[in-house]
Amino acid sequence: GDPPREPPFFFQKPSDAVQVVPTGETADHPYPSLTQDYHHEIELVVALHEGGRDIPIETALDRVFGYTVGLDMTRRDLQAAMKEQARPWEVAKSFDRAAPMGPLHPVSEVGHFSEGTISLSVNGELRQNADLNQMIWQVGEQISKLSEANELLPGDIIFSGTPANVGPVVCGDVMVGHIDGLSELSVRVV
Repeated sequence: GDPPREPPFFFQKPSDAVQVVPTGETADHPYPSLTQDYHHEIELVVALHEGGRDIPIETALDRVFGYTVGLDMTRRDLQAAMKEQARPWEVAKSFDRAAPMGPLHPVSEVGHFSEGTISLSVNGELRQNADLNQMIWQVGEQISKLSEANELLPGDIIFSGTPANVGPVVCGDVMVGHIDGLSELSVRVV
């Protein structure tokens, strides 16, 4: 949303939510329990090599180690139920392997990302397609804002938000995530 440019919000995933997918492989990604409505969200992923509190926007990108392509997988039916009851979303967002991501590409090799295609195809059909320049909050701004609420640490990973057209996947679906300048991410729902 952006009415007008509402403050960003954040939620956490535990470290066991990460599923690292090697470049060039299609990894099996388990359909989770407790849901009948499992959704994809393609995202630019940021890994920090330096943390801090109250990080100024002007120096936030200096703390980035690298980037990769990631999926913020969501049990959408559980998320809707939690929203309706005004409860936290963790059961919908924070489960085993809920965050497939590719290997990290160091900033020294790929630079920083403020534009370029971000897209997701499911079984060869384009589902999400946008440009990183359409992000409401750029990466440096997100790091700065998040550091106001939490001390950031080296090794922290930030999924930076998804473009429009998130949607459901079922067993057998193959998702391929793309961001210009990074290795593609490919997973098969099993």
